[in-house]
Amino acid sequence: MYKNPGDVLDFEEYVRTRQDALLRSARRLVGDPLDAQDLLQIALARTYLRWGRIADKRLADAYLRRVMINTRTEWRRARKLEELPVGQLPDASVEDSTGQHADRDLLIGIMKTLTPQQRSVVVLRHWEQMSTDETASALGMAPGTVKSTLYRSLARLREELQRRDPASAAPAGHGCPAAGRQPQ
Repeated sequence: MYKNPGDVLDFEEYVRTRQDALLRSARRLVGDPLDAQDLLQIALARTYLRWGRIADKRLADAYLRRVMINTRTEWRRARKLEELPVGQLPDASVEDSTGQHADRDLLIGIMKTLTPQQRSVVVLRHWEQMSTDETASALGMAPGTVKSTLYRSLARLREELQRRDPASAAPAGHGCPAAGRQPQ
């Protein structure tokens, strides 16, 4: 491959002194650090094969960067080719979440009927899953006040749900985590 051993030593010295700067250039071209290392290695291997033909070694960085850019372009083109068009799309089912969205919208609407304090207690106790004491501390109220507020809030939510959507309202004690049990 090389008839002149001096070219090999010259290339090795070039890589030793310039590899950090070249790796930074590769990282700017591709986002992933491992891909950047691969890109630099491929570019170095390709440049090594042509090292004897580079007359002005001061332009070696520019040459190597051009090889990295061309290699990155090849990678992108290859990725585009990995997608094969098909005549018929495969059957893909998508879960229908319409009911979940409707339930969430209904719940948000019902939550708006509560006072800000009631809403805060319900959110902290049931969505954030805080204990009674944690909720009391967060809201600056007594634990007994949290319990009674939660009890009244859940009762109000059940009533409003029954009023807005009688078919989906669960009987007392069902459908709501705290329904049917005494506040703690």
